[in-house]
Amino acid sequence: MEFTVAGMVHLPPLPGAPGFDGDRAALRTRALADAETLVAGGVDALVIENFGDAPFYPDSVPKHVVADMTALVGAVTDAVDVPVGVNVLRNDAAAAVSIAAATGAAFVRVNVHTGVRLTDQGIVEGQAHETLRLRDRLDADVDILADVAVKHSAPLAVRPLTEEARETLERGRADGLVVSGAGTGERTDRSALERVAPVCAAADAPLVVGSGVTPETVAESLDVADAVIVGTAFKRGGEVTNPVAESRVRELVERI
Repeated sequence: MEFTVAGMVHLPPLPGAPGFDGDRAALRTRALADAETLVAGGVDALVIENFGDAPFYPDSVPKHVVADMTALVGAVTDAVDVPVGVNVLRNDAAAAVSIAAATGAAFVRVNVHTGVRLTDQGIVEGQAHETLRLRDRLDADVDILADVAVKHSAPLAVRPLTEEARETLERGRADGLVVSGAGTGERTDRSALERVAPVCAAADAPLVVGSGVTPETVAESLDVADAVIVGTAFKRGGEVTNPVAESRVRELVERI
């Protein structure tokens, strides 16, 4: 799992979600268009997630979500020549690992890998013990990027960020960590990155900035972190639900 800039492929509402418009073919067209535009703009990885499925299932999505995401992730991995990651919102790591194993995706992002967070889906608990065992059973060459103090959530009890990061790597056996801002598109606090960076360095694990990266902030982010995941800043007009704009991708990549 080596990349510097991963671009987000935010899937529109999938079948079964409240906002699905009934057109499965359009889902595939949009996913491929965004993926190919991101790669043409210079990103060296992609992350695909069911962003349009809100309100999200807290920890286990229905089988039809897994089926549709597998079809879409498979189409993207076949179409591009960069590593692809999978995130099944809100926190279905088993589905993400299964999809990645079936499609040849390189990594998954897990919002709550260890510990507990209070979210708009209720209390979400990490399932690292299940996720790691499933990966072994599937013999899947899939890395796990785990969030620390994930966005759109709050702690049930205050813990030092460095302690949480260390346990996610050492006891949760994550392959890398993601640190984000408070919400989608919100800037990641530099002090949080500076606290987590030594923990990642000691474990020889990558640190990834998970939100709020723009052309103006990408250099500062990469002063501390190893990589960034970018979604909102790559969209037309900076609106997260819009298609990707190649000019915006190139602008950020050229800053690097």
